[in-house]
Amino acid sequence: MTPNPDAPADAPAAEPAAGATAVAALRASVDAGLTPEAREWLAAALADAAADTPGPSAGLLAWEAHFAAARRRCGAAAADTVRVLILHAARADEQVAARVYDRGDAAERRAVLRALPHLGLGPGAVPLVEDALRTNDTRLVAAALGPYAAAHLGDHAWRQAVLKCLFTGVPADEIAGLAERAAGDAELARMLADYARERTAAGRAVPADLDRILDLTRKEV
Repeated sequence: MTPNPDAPADAPAAEPAAGATAVAALRASVDAGLTPEAREWLAAALADAAADTPGPSAGLLAWEAHFAAARRRCGAAAADTVRVLILHAARADEQVAARVYDRGDAAERRAVLRALPHLGLGPGAVPLVEDALRTNDTRLVAAALGPYAAAHLGDHAWRQAVLKCLFTGVPADEIAGLAERAAGDAELARMLADYARERTAAGRAVPADLDRILDLTRKEV
C-alpha cells in the first residue's frame, strides 16, 4: 500500500505500537470475562501469533484461523478484543492487516479497524479506513474513526466521515480526536452549515450532534 497523499500535513510518519501497559490492560479486561477453557485457548492463540512470521501468505496462518474462531471460542462480547490481541501478538503490518480485513466478515473487519491504533502502522492502512467509511454499516463506520483515523485520515475524507456520522446516526463521541481536528476548521463549518440548511429546507430534523461539532470548529487551534 502507498501513503495517502491527502493525509494531514502534521501526521506522524508512523504510530508507536501500543505500550506493554495498554496491551496488558486489554488482556486483563478480556481474561476477566472468559471461562478457564477460553483463557487457555486465547493463550495458545497468542503464542501461535507470536511464533508465526509476519508477511503475505496465500493460505491461512495458524493465528488467522484463531482470529476467525474468536467469537465461537470466546463469545461475542470478547471477540473484538481477542482479535485485537491476536493481531498485536502477530505483529501485523499493513499488508497483513489488509489481507485479514479483505478476507473477513463484518465483525472481523471491525476488529481489524479497532486494532490499527495498536499496531504501530503508518498511513499505509488508510485504505482500510476509507473502505469501511464507504459502507452503510454503522459499526464499521464507528470503528473506522478511532485514533488511527484521527492521526492519518486526510482532511477531505475526515470531513466527509464526520458528515456521514451525522446522517447515519453514529454518535459524535465515536469520532476519536474530534475536538482537536475540528478546531478552527472553516471548511468543516461550511459543510455543516450547508447540511443543516438542506435538512431544514426538506423539513427534516437537524442531528443533535451537529451544533456541538459546529461549536468545536469555532475554537482556536
